[in-house]
Amino acid sequence: MALTSETESRIYRSLRAVSGITAHLVSLGFTIFVAVLARPGSSLFSWHPFLMSLAFSFLMTEALLVFSPESSLLRSFSRKAKVRFHWALQLLALLCALLGLTIISYNKYLNGKAHFVTWHGLTGLLTVLYASMQCIGGVALLYPKLMKNWTLAKLKVYHATSGLVGYLLGCASLMLAMCSLWFTTTVTGLCWYLSVLCPILTSLVIMNQVSNAYLYRKRIQP
Repeated sequence: MALTSETESRIYRSLRAVSGITAHLVSLGFTIFVAVLARPGSSLFSWHPFLMSLAFSFLMTEALLVFSPESSLLRSFSRKAKVRFHWALQLLALLCALLGLTIISYNKYLNGKAHFVTWHGLTGLLTVLYASMQCIGGVALLYPKLMKNWTLAKLKVYHATSGLVGYLLGCASLMLAMCSLWFTTTVTGLCWYLSVLCPILTSLVIMNQVSNAYLYRKRIQP
């Protein structure tokens, strides 16, 4: 028996809601896991993994999920309130990332070690720089009149797609961090594979949300 379009739509929305809730739980759970593992405050280095996971696993994920029609924690809030909440979380994520980058750089300096010589270091640096530019670019959405040759709708699409690229860079940096000596000497076996799965799962959820909210809508427009 064939499903009606209304039934298919309901099932699809339910699946998106479940995946969104899963992303909330996974991003929070992974950040708590890293915090327990790193024990922030036990050493200077310990703040780096904690701040970076807080920035790119939890805060940035929540900042993007706030616009999800099925799984946003602020579904009953106005669009304006959601935008402000998104901005606050993104700025907080950027501050945590900048602080985490500063700490690891200083820690490398104190120990006489070279920095930005691994894929994780290079990707992490690129991610933080990209996130900084993304936040600056977001100002155009607050003051669209400054961009006279761009419509607000087009600015939203470009900001969303470039934000997705930044988020995927953050997830890639987290995954590369799990290949570091610090992580692999502590986390092994099935636990390691589950840890790697966390940023993969959240990135898939965010990609689906952005593509449905902006890219797919743009394609079907005449």
